[in-house]
Parts: sequence; C-alpha cells; structure tokens
Amino acid sequence: MKREGTHYNRSGDFKTNYFVDGNTVRRLEGEPEERRRRQLEEEQERKRRKNRRVARRNQERAMRVNFGYVFFCAAAVLLFCGVCVTYIRLQSDIVGRTKNISRLESQIVDLQAENDAAVKRIDLSTDLDAVKEKAFSLGMKFATAEQIIYYTIENSDFMDQYSEIPEK
Repeated sequence: MKREGTHYNRSGDFKTNYFVDGNTVRRLEGEPEERRRRQLEEEQERKRRKNRRVARRNQERAMRVNFGYVFFCAAAVLLFCGVCVTYIRLQSDIVGRTKNISRLESQIVDLQAENDAAVKRIDLSTDLDAVKEKAFSLGMKFATAEQIIYYTIENSDFMDQYSEIPEK
C-alpha cells in the first residue's frame, strides 16, 4: 500500500512530504535535508521581507509631518527667540544705564573738585586779618556773652527765621 501525504511540525515552521510504502514504514521523498534547509531559508526570507515591509511602513509613518507638532515647534522657537531678544535688550539697557551712572558719577567728582578749588580760591583771596583791622577801625567790637543767642536745629543743617530776633 502506497500513500502520500504532507506532515507539518508543531510550530508550523516547515513541512515534510512523505509517502508510506507498506503499512508502517515511512520514507521521505528525495533529499530531505536539502528540502528542509530550503524550506527554512524560504521561511526566513519571507520573515525578512515581512519585517522590511513593517519597518518601511513604520519609517513612513514616522516621516509624516503632524501639523500640530509643527505648530507647537514653531511657537516654541518663536517664544524662545522672543525671550532671547528681550534678554539681550535688557542687558543692553543695563550696560547703557551703568555707563550713564559712571558718567554722572565722574561729573559729580569733577564738580566737587571744582567746588573745592573755588572755596580754596575764595579763602586765599580773602585776608581775614585785613577785614578784622578794618572792622576795628570802624568801631566794631567782639560780641559779649549776653549778645550771643544759641538756637538748636533739628534734622537739618539750616534754619528758617519767621520773625525778628529779640534784643536783650
């Protein structure tokens, strides 16, 4: 009795063609190792092609541009540029104000130096001994203790006079 058939292994990876000669003995057709190797190679090639198609599909999906994502990225870039421009302007203003402050400080120092020089010039141009001699020659005298009136000044270095100073 001759019977032909196909046998699949449990995982379904490869198949074996066989025929039965008699009632118990199975003989494989042709060169079984070569056929099994070829089937394995074909299966692996099919799997590789399938994986390539899946990978290509994934790459195409990844390459698609999503409008929302592009809009978000553009908004983020614009926001970042705005922050950078604002930061640079603020730094520029700080530098400009610092230069202005140092220029004003140097003007203050120059004016104080000019003022000190003018005071020194006035002091040197006035001869206090000559003024004193002229005052005595005109009949002036030094003030006595009862002619001196003391005032206290709080929180300022000047005083406003609202009425005449009383005589004693």
